[in-house]
Amino acid sequence: MNTDSYGPAKTQLAVYLVAILGSFLIMAILVGYMRSYIQTVPVDAARAEERRKALNEINLAAKEQLENYGYVDPAKNQVRLPIQRAMEIVVQDWKNPVAARSNLLARVNQFNPPPPPKAPEKPSPFE
Repeated sequence: MNTDSYGPAKTQLAVYLVAILGSFLIMAILVGYMRSYIQTVPVDAARAEERRKALNEINLAAKEQLENYGYVDPAKNQVRLPIQRAMEIVVQDWKNPVAARSNLLARVNQFNPPPPPKAPEKPSPFE
């Protein structure tokens, strides 16, 4: 058997394979270098930081409102309770559902009265 005829073809194939892999490796290194060399600041970086600060302020205000007492409407004597205390009151009140429902409806009407009736419209002169 003569294996010499396959020798140069295998060698040539190996050289081509090494050359192709080498060129891909060189391109990958160049792309990596260029990406590290040219680092751009995002266009809206300042706006993103501004929005992040605003979100933190909103979250802190919401947390403060959820965890502390405060007035919602002092004129109507409407107060805000912490969530845990409000849940305790609801559990205590709803042991008697009939009384709790009537108290709830009375508070809804006190703090959110229905709008006054609409004045009747003038009749159209064309009727």
